[in-house]
Amino acid sequence: MADTAPSETSLDLTLDGAALTAALVDIPSVSGTEKPLADAIERALRALPHLTVDRHGNNVVARTNLGRAERVVLAGHIDTVPIADNVPSRLDEDGVLWGCGTSDMKSGVAVQLRIAATVPAPNRDLTFVFYDNEEVAAHLNGLGKIAEAHPDWLTGDFAVLLEPSYGQVEGGCQGTLRVKLRTTGERAHSARSWMGSNAIHAAAPILARLAAYEPRKPVIDGLEYHEGLNAVGIEGGVATNVIPDECVVTVNYRYAPDRSPEQAVAHVREVFADCGVAEFVIDDESGGALPGLSHPAAAAFMKAVGGSAQPKFGWTDVARFSALGVPAVNYGPGDPLYAHKRDEHVHVERIHHCEERLRDWLSE
Repeated sequence: MADTAPSETSLDLTLDGAALTAALVDIPSVSGTEKPLADAIERALRALPHLTVDRHGNNVVARTNLGRAERVVLAGHIDTVPIADNVPSRLDEDGVLWGCGTSDMKSGVAVQLRIAATVPAPNRDLTFVFYDNEEVAAHLNGLGKIAEAHPDWLTGDFAVLLEPSYGQVEGGCQGTLRVKLRTTGERAHSARSWMGSNAIHAAAPILARLAAYEPRKPVIDGLEYHEGLNAVGIEGGVATNVIPDECVVTVNYRYAPDRSPEQAVAHVREVFADCGVAEFVIDDESGGALPGLSHPAAAAFMKAVGGSAQPKFGWTDVARFSALGVPAVNYGPGDPLYAHKRDEHVHVERIHHCEERLRDWLSE
């Protein structure tokens, strides 16, 4: 039986945002192994008397209940991609914190925890959501699990995802679709290749179509999105002396939020319609979210934090909040250009900047 006892790891929420980020990084939480960090977060939040705390799996939700006219959700995932020799964390003399998850998105989680600990009487009721398995397949996503089991926990008028955006508001998000395109052939000895048909060679039209593809750059609510259709994997081959009878090209389509998941699938089918694809399998899909920056709550947030809004090219859980009818934006200290990289890092001043802007907005 799996060990379900709480771990004894602790978090000190009196640390500043940078030190707290370092502490979070030093508790490894690769997708699927988030329990020690979830335990530490739950324990730290339960020590705050102004919050009620609930837990579902390795997902922790804390709320104020002050009867305010508006409720804001601050959400962030606690998992990371696999560690690449970049734990423990390291702070250099230039004020840059290095380590797995510093950008995506333990610096954002640190800001959430700092707000939870230091703003006991906000001008809006707050819901803090810390969830697991964001970096893996959509059906494992902890926010999705909460939405299925306890949708009332996610009720709100506006949501902020502390995803890396380098201290700028990023509106909406692009959708993502992953498909497997299978080509077929006939096995034969490679010394008599004319007796068979090479399935890897048959994939050439697929690769040629991808190389020639010109992505859309639609402008939505003043934000220019940039789509992408790319091969992200290819599998084929039986043995070094056998002509392969099967090849699978895995393709990822990142599409602007003016397209629905159904339209995205139809588009990809059309792109490869005459490329000799024997089987088209949808491997994973998550729809995007429109910017929604015209919503009054989003407009008020933009005014409070300043700067100009940017499009979110990657997929984030603003899409899940959008599906729940909660307008949402991305706003976090990490730099998305360094998410998932071996040299992942965050500038300490960005952590303090985001925390201060959120605190000012919630205390005005």
